[in-house]
Amino acid sequence: MPKPQGPALSDATRGRLLFGGDYNPEQWPEEVWHEDVRLMKDAGVNSVTLGVFSWSRLEPEPGAREFGWLDRLMDLMHDSGIGVVLATPTSSPPPWMGRLHPDTLPVTEDGRTEWWGGRQHFSHSSATYRRYAAAITEDLAARYGGHPGLTMWHINNEYCTFDHGDEAAASFRRWLRERYGTLDALNEAWGTAFWSQGYDTWDGILPARQPHYMRNPSQVLDFRRFTSDMLLECFVAERDIVRRHTPHIPVTSNFMPLWFGQDAWRWAGEEDVVSVDLYPDPRDPLGAQDGALVQDMTRSQARGPWMLMEQAAGPVNWRGVNHPKPRGLNRLWSLQAVARGADAVCYFQWRQSRQGAEKFHSGMVSHAGEQGRTYQEVKQLGADLARIAPEVSGRHSTADVAVLHDWHAWWAGAQDGRLSHEVEHADVLRTWHRALWQAHLTTDFAHPEHDLTAYRLVVVPQLYLLTDAAIDNLLAYVRGGGTLVCGFLTGVADQDDRVREGGMDARLRELFGIRTLHEWWPLDPGEGVACEGFRGTLWSEELEADGTADETVAYKGGELDGLPAVLRKGGAWYVSTLPEPDALRDLLARIATGAGVRPVLDGLPEQIEAVRRGELLFVLNHGREPVTVEVPGTHRDLLTGADVTDRVTLGRYDAAILRP
Repeated sequence: MPKPQGPALSDATRGRLLFGGDYNPEQWPEEVWHEDVRLMKDAGVNSVTLGVFSWSRLEPEPGAREFGWLDRLMDLMHDSGIGVVLATPTSSPPPWMGRLHPDTLPVTEDGRTEWWGGRQHFSHSSATYRRYAAAITEDLAARYGGHPGLTMWHINNEYCTFDHGDEAAASFRRWLRERYGTLDALNEAWGTAFWSQGYDTWDGILPARQPHYMRNPSQVLDFRRFTSDMLLECFVAERDIVRRHTPHIPVTSNFMPLWFGQDAWRWAGEEDVVSVDLYPDPRDPLGAQDGALVQDMTRSQARGPWMLMEQAAGPVNWRGVNHPKPRGLNRLWSLQAVARGADAVCYFQWRQSRQGAEKFHSGMVSHAGEQGRTYQEVKQLGADLARIAPEVSGRHSTADVAVLHDWHAWWAGAQDGRLSHEVEHADVLRTWHRALWQAHLTTDFAHPEHDLTAYRLVVVPQLYLLTDAAIDNLLAYVRGGGTLVCGFLTGVADQDDRVREGGMDARLRELFGIRTLHEWWPLDPGEGVACEGFRGTLWSEELEADGTADETVAYKGGELDGLPAVLRKGGAWYVSTLPEPDALRDLLARIATGAGVRPVLDGLPEQIEAVRRGELLFVLNHGREPVTVEVPGTHRDLLTGADVTDRVTLGRYDAAILRP
């Protein structure tokens, strides 16, 4: 993917770590604003995001502009030494827009209109919505582009709208014409000979609306591609407006973690700064690994430092049970993000709301106020970030391992008529990343068509769909001396979701030493399959080896007795089941060692995470008990200022940042 062409995150940070969050002062009397500034300065806040949900305040009726309050806020923040990330408010249109222009409202797959009264209630294909969005963006950019407090633009918020309405249908047809050119090409790509679905006119094509029975999976795949592209068009339109006024100011839009609806590889190439919102569950014993996955993916999309746009200082409000973060966990997870490349640590939101749908979602200042534990921990974190910023900001993290992920493969594999609804792409991805994380191996993420030559080990948890270019890329990587390990159900379909002859691309079968893939054998929930040395879960495959493999691990018992569960041919491994967690960790650790990949530190306790960022070593204790970690040599701990020789002791949820 191309690197962003505009200003970089460093243009906004200037040797600092940005610290702050979404600030929604329109919810409060103006006298509270000055109290907020006092608390922000005490906590070390140096950045706030304004205007994310302010459209009805800025444009209370069509064409009106109420900028006075925002003028005062921009000046107040700048005078207080706090930079502003100014958002376009286009994720939440005012009620008057839906009332006067119902064409701006999205329609669900079964024909229901999604009304105003919440947020994200806009059709990405609506010309009316786009016109109003461009107008408010133009006026914001013209008014504040020259303001000295402006440090970054934030376009919209968490793009996530699907639309199946009539205007989206017309846009879908135009998109398909550009992609295929002719109806014959579309009918071939979609396999419309099945179930008498052949189209004789473009006007007969609909979005992936709810049919009587299962939908055409290739149509659904293209509709998901189209949706990502339409949302990207909305982003680019607003981005180009603000860039025209302020070419020197970086632009971002915040991703949701591992979100199904956006091809984030493509999106990242259009952003100056890649940012993400991250909300691991504090009660999840693997919450830190979930955070590490998202951080690794975001750093890889950014190809350098990135921005943690949102996290929670305490509980959220959208889980079935919303638990607060125990003492120290907010600091630990924030430092984990910095370890994995973040140059900005921010929150939703600054002050916890007293009304509205998110009044029980935490803020940096909770309902308990200045004396509350949440704010006091935020103050400690602000001091930590200010202390380490000169040594950390702008430094890059590197990894010898790449995990491959592609949204198109995810979309294609999520079809209704798949072999097992127990197999979810994102869950398989998390499981493989978790195994690497528990083996203390730091990973990048990459698209299967990216240049992989810098990596000693490339891991493919599952890529059901692989283009010819991606397959050629994997083959070239192995021929060049790289080590490749692929999970089950990989290379099954081409870019149109057409099953490749033999059930797996012939080039891949030759690569792994597979003569025939006879059958896929999905497993029921809780069912396992015995293999030599471990137990497989979720999936298995009836494979016939071609006799060229250098190493095999066989299934034991049952229908697949004696057939290969794992094959290695040269530097290429294929794993046809999902080993239980410890077994997968051990297998990947062994493969990594053979590829010359080692953890940052040897002999790490299970609850310890060690990551290098530049020459700095981050050591993080994800456990509740103190632990001593061997760190050979003498270091300075940037958090405490103390010298550390050969070992460091960390308390519960504690961290050390060591400089040689």
